[in-house]
Amino acid sequence: MEVTNILQMNVSVRRSNPGDIDTLEMIEKAAYPLFQLSPRRSLRLSLTSPFQMVWIAEVPYGKSQKPVGNLILHLHKQTLRIYAIGVLPEYQGKGIGITLLKVAENYALSHGFGKISLEADVDNKALIKWYTNAGYSSTELIQDYYEEGRDALRMVYQLPEIEENSRLTNILVVDKPKLWKLNLENVKVVSARDYTSDAQFYSKKNLRVFNLCNSYRYQSLGYYVSLLASARDHRAIPSVTTIRDMKDITVIRTIAEDIDEVIQKSLSKQEGDRFELSVYFGQTTNKVYKQMAQKLYQIVETPFFQVQFSKANTRWDIKKINPLSLSKIKDADFDAIQDFARNYFDTKRFYRTRLKQYKYDLAILVDPNEKNPPSDKKALKQFMKAAEEMDFYTELIHKDDLNRLPEFDALFIRETTNVNDHTYQFARKAYAEGMVVIDDPWSILRCSNKIYLNERLKNNKLNTPETRVFFKGQVNKKQLKELNYPLILKQPDSAFSLGVIKVSNEAELISELDRLFAKSDLVIGQAFLPSDFDWRIGVLDNQPLFACKYYMAKGHWQIYDWKSKEKDPSGEADTLAIEDVPPKVLQTATKAASLMGDGLYGVDLKEINGKVYVIEVNDNPNIDAGVEDRVLGKELYRKLARSFYTRIEMSRNISRFVSVEPD
Repeated sequence: MEVTNILQMNVSVRRSNPGDIDTLEMIEKAAYPLFQLSPRRSLRLSLTSPFQMVWIAEVPYGKSQKPVGNLILHLHKQTLRIYAIGVLPEYQGKGIGITLLKVAENYALSHGFGKISLEADVDNKALIKWYTNAGYSSTELIQDYYEEGRDALRMVYQLPEIEENSRLTNILVVDKPKLWKLNLENVKVVSARDYTSDAQFYSKKNLRVFNLCNSYRYQSLGYYVSLLASARDHRAIPSVTTIRDMKDITVIRTIAEDIDEVIQKSLSKQEGDRFELSVYFGQTTNKVYKQMAQKLYQIVETPFFQVQFSKANTRWDIKKINPLSLSKIKDADFDAIQDFARNYFDTKRFYRTRLKQYKYDLAILVDPNEKNPPSDKKALKQFMKAAEEMDFYTELIHKDDLNRLPEFDALFIRETTNVNDHTYQFARKAYAEGMVVIDDPWSILRCSNKIYLNERLKNNKLNTPETRVFFKGQVNKKQLKELNYPLILKQPDSAFSLGVIKVSNEAELISELDRLFAKSDLVIGQAFLPSDFDWRIGVLDNQPLFACKYYMAKGHWQIYDWKSKEKDPSGEADTLAIEDVPPKVLQTATKAASLMGDGLYGVDLKEINGKVYVIEVNDNPNIDAGVEDRVLGKELYRKLARSFYTRIEMSRNISRFVSVEPD
């Protein structure tokens, strides 16, 4: 962001970086009295904290810029606090302070704060008058604020309320607005030139940018529209990632594997070996292909595009995907497109009514019909409350909401994940869009396959039950006689104890292997380690989050007895404080989780005869009210929310998180 005061002198204001510590200290010593000086350690914290923000004012000085002022902001839930604002004495009275106040006001407005507060020395009448003239009102006398005998006056600037219908603005960016043929309400049409160069779009927030330029070619104006939208934290459709993916047919075909059945069914009666389908806002003019168009739009989220299919033998494949410019759309299609666009922009998902403006938007993917979800309704409510405390707007979304992901800043998956279903597709798309996502796609891939887990744990010298991998068509029946029984067989992508079988002898082993080989060419076999309970250590950001003892289901050898007629097929659970868990259990769990990534994991372990064995590492671990949160309570959910917040802040403001060497 750059602000210029044209009345007095050219002033530019930039965001700070960790290297500004000496500059800040210089301005502080020159601009503030001794009793108001901040220690160097405090200034360094301001430069690196996700809950503070520092700006530097500069003026031209020869061929370079000279720092002449600073602004330190503290970010609270509803209030933006000016912690410090200072200008070098020789530059005071030139409008620099007003410029810095304007920066604070613009930031507060664009990020949904209700007011700005500050503290001023009660004896500094000139300063108080200056703030009063800028619109600040005195609200409270704070005695001994700076030191004994030095009081402060709290002053507040009340920001104007933002109208609900301005919270999220849709704009269509086109090359030549005069040639735009559609008549849409609540949608502003602007030129690509204006969007990329007009200052009004630099700091404006909550914009959804529909890029309808004629070309998305690399470094074209259309390409820069989506690129700059990303840099400005606007939601771009298509995103730069989507533009890139459209160029790579291999990527498109890989992503489209999940909708292959829909493609084959939709085109099964199509004559010839070539077919083209135009998709407009997720719809098409031929209702026969409606479902396929919607599925394609979820993959290639672009307002207008055309898909070319080719058939080899009896199979249809995507040959090419091209964005459609207005000039290439048939005139006969415009009446239908008018209706498609109107329905698209009238959808209430674009106008979420809120009581306040939130800093970030968080989607929580759930399946309302899942019998044993990773989190029950009470836990989800607790997490949503904790997220709101961290200034998140949260919304539960479902598997049909894939095309809505660009509305959000982060995704929390709270339904059972699987590489071969929509949960992985959501994770992959969220990651490709630059969103923060838990579970991330690589964690789902790694944790969901027991073959990978076994290899990863073994290569990193972690104890696991004695393990054997059985290969389809290569089972040596003579060697089966030498195995120790009982033996645990695991389908590679098993979860929640499903696909896990205990065999007691060779005959049962052969029978179960034949059944499992119908689904996978490899099957895991592990020694059976009987115990009364399994440890489950929840790990978040490579740190223990919770610790539970999961006891075996009544009369069963597993935690879950899926054949049980009981309403709850699981055994009892005890939750312990982290400090009460044996150190070797914690150390093993955190190391195992770190091999999967830095997300949220549930590590299952057994402690037998003084040795700790890793049974498996799960992405998407259970967090239910009254079980995993029994010790930490609401703090568990706050830790999850803080993790999302920090990840978003780091991804967008990475320079503020670069460590600074101590003095």
